[in-house]
Amino acid sequence: MPYASGRIYHDADSHIMELPDFLRDHAEARFRDRLPRLGISAIGEDPNELIDWAQRTCPLHLDDGYRAEEDQVTLRKNYFAVGSFERDHRSEALDQLGFASQLVFNTFTSSELVNAEHGADVELAYAMADAHNRGMVHFCDADRRLLPVGYVALMDIGRAGDQAGRAIEAGCKALMIASYCPEAHSPSHIGLDRVWAQAEEAQVPVVMHVGGGGTLLSPKYFVNGLPIPLDFHGGAENFRSVDYMAIPYNPMQTMAALILDGVLERFPQLQWGIIEQGASWLPGWMRYLDSAFDAFRKNEERLQKLSLRPSEYVKRQVKATPYPGEDTGWIISQSGPAVCLFSSDYPHVEGGRNPLKRFGSTLEGASEVEVDAFYSGNMADLMGPHLPALEPA
Repeated sequence: MPYASGRIYHDADSHIMELPDFLRDHAEARFRDRLPRLGISAIGEDPNELIDWAQRTCPLHLDDGYRAEEDQVTLRKNYFAVGSFERDHRSEALDQLGFASQLVFNTFTSSELVNAEHGADVELAYAMADAHNRGMVHFCDADRRLLPVGYVALMDIGRAGDQAGRAIEAGCKALMIASYCPEAHSPSHIGLDRVWAQAEEAQVPVVMHVGGGGTLLSPKYFVNGLPIPLDFHGGAENFRSVDYMAIPYNPMQTMAALILDGVLERFPQLQWGIIEQGASWLPGWMRYLDSAFDAFRKNEERLQKLSLRPSEYVKRQVKATPYPGEDTGWIISQSGPAVCLFSSDYPHVEGGRNPLKRFGSTLEGASEVEVDAFYSGNMADLMGPHLPALEPA
């Protein structure tokens, strides 16, 4: 019996664990040697020691018995999880999870993409993003339930529009942008309307994901005279409580600029996702947006052109994924039933061992309509025709 059953579940956040040559394998020949190899420091070991966990775990994944252990599907994490890097095994993991679909993001490539986008080599940045997009589509081609997320670099206004078109044509089902502001212009610059227009026409959402905001906060916050703690799963390479508080800063600011500068007004059918960046901040942020609208509308022509209050654009077009540890029921009650999305973060540790139990414990007071919207309906609104229509497991 699958982990999730009894209703349709659409997973708004899952990942591929890229192999070291993921980018190089999908790059144009002339850029191949210039693209970085990807790696991960082992949890609990020297963070400077790069270890190819795929090589260690590959013999396990070749064992049919290992892959068939359904009770382990939410317990094994990272490279140990079935289908984490081998695309032909991901269907087995989906069957065991019981999810009707998964939006699939990278794991290690985001920081490389953001750094390249804020570097000096524009051509390399776009070549890297194109290689990433080909790799994501290739991985997800193994199963129609897998929805690949491509990346569009906004650093060059003309190239951004071209790249969005290539990503959509290649088969990307969502376009990810960095929540970190480009060096030379706002993400709401009118020159980028060609990106949003293509996404809207193709009914492909635009998403932001944790890791797309550059450095979360100044490292000086950790110079407090105390030992630096390990992160919540015992390692040193992720984030801790102080970093956690900064996660929504960039997406809040970027999404605010997009709304207040009229992008959602000009593209009313385009859906936006804020993924793996929590959602407890949503209700207060929506009110703060409205307060900015009320305070500055008299003197700002851009605000006078808006046909809705900012919070109404959020309810119409923006979705976000709460963390399992947040009070999802409260977030829904404060922000409305159309905003929150279910996510597992498979196969990452941050998703926890039993996300359905943790989410469910906070949804006990929610209506069936709100619960159904959280687990499947809002994802259907986000993904439109790209979501496979399946029956409950």
